[in-house]
Amino acid sequence: MIEGLELIDAHVHPPHRGSLKPAWVEWAKAFGKGVPLDELYDPAGHLIPARFDAYMAGEGVDLVLMLCEYSPKATGIQPIEDLLPLVEYNPARFRILANLNPHYHFPLVEELKRQVSYGAVGLKLHTVHGGFAANDAMLYPVYGYCEQERLPVVYHCGTSTFPGGSNRFADPLVIEDVARDFPGLNIVLAHGGRGWWYDAAAFLSLMRPNVWIEVSGLPPRKLPEYYARYDFARLARRMIFGTDWPGVPGIRTNAAAIAELGLDRTTLAAIFAGNARAVYRLGEG
Repeated sequence: MIEGLELIDAHVHPPHRGSLKPAWVEWAKAFGKGVPLDELYDPAGHLIPARFDAYMAGEGVDLVLMLCEYSPKATGIQPIEDLLPLVEYNPARFRILANLNPHYHFPLVEELKRQVSYGAVGLKLHTVHGGFAANDAMLYPVYGYCEQERLPVVYHCGTSTFPGGSNRFADPLVIEDVARDFPGLNIVLAHGGRGWWYDAAAFLSLMRPNVWIEVSGLPPRKLPEYYARYDFARLARRMIFGTDWPGVPGIRTNAAAIAELGLDRTTLAAIFAGNARAVYRLGEG
């Protein structure tokens, strides 16, 4: 908890070290200064569940949404199976999101069902690293399934510097097509339009009730600056807390910075946990 409020980190990357490309390792070192990765991993490159659980508890995190990723051109293959030991160790704290890459998986819906069978509570699509557009027709059966099963879809919506990525696929404009065609599908814009799409992401989340902004990878103190053209107090009610761990100075640090933005306690509770619980159907805290 932070400030007496439940805290959910909705954007955490805890991969096996052997699955990573060098660019991922350099990113974690550059942006995660102070994160004790060497203490959390064993010599074989596996996260030690007991240590990771204790670390998250120490950071004030009550529930963690963990991401796998199938992006061979950018970060590597980080399979969902690598996350299962963490869920098994403490299912009350750890949950997982599925990940699809249409250039890697086929048939898409069958692969999604396979990952959902492991307990995935949502789907992450990394269009930038995967090199595909959110509104590509080949993904529409996936969206139909997610809408039917009430599984939210998370998009990487912001610039990425990883080799092999293509930032044109992060444009919220193409995500708006999906929000229009699947009004019953909850959509989460991870990184909130980072780069040159802040206004588009904000407008989309205020225009469509099924679109949310997740603030992972953004310095919390700069959020009012990034969304300066909008009523920040109103926009904040559409936000979900996430950090992009381990590429973050500290989870507790980020949460505390959001708590200092002058938002009312009801809004803080929604950002920290309430919105994530509703979108990912996590039940009561």
